[in-house]
Amino acid sequence: QVQLVESGGGLVQPGGSLRLSCAASGTMFSFYAMGWYRQAPGKQRELVATITSGGNTNYADSVKGRFTISRDNAKNTVYLQMNSLKPEDTAVYYCYATRVPLNYWGQGTQVTVSS
Repeated sequence: QVQLVESGGGLVQPGGSLRLSCAASGTMFSFYAMGWYRQAPGKQRELVATITSGGNTNYADSVKGRFTISRDNAKNTVYLQMNSLKPEDTAVYYCYATRVPLNYWGQGTQVTVSS
């Protein structure tokens, strides 16, 4: 069993930055692929970024060059550094962990980009 707790969300002006953190409980964290998804009001949940156990990353086209996903296996934590934020980045951001056939989700953290 893995529990995921996100933090770091908040209100930021357009062009600003935020860093989200996702702390995972349990063992074997380094064996899990991790990811960040987001869901805006009235929209489906969408992939933002993923990172494999080996450190390979993947990004949605809408965030490439602005967001960076990383992980610290010693701290059981995955991060999402978000720069040059836009109003359309406003959403609830969810942390995700997977190791087939297991999947876990965090409770989400709100990110609001507004002037």
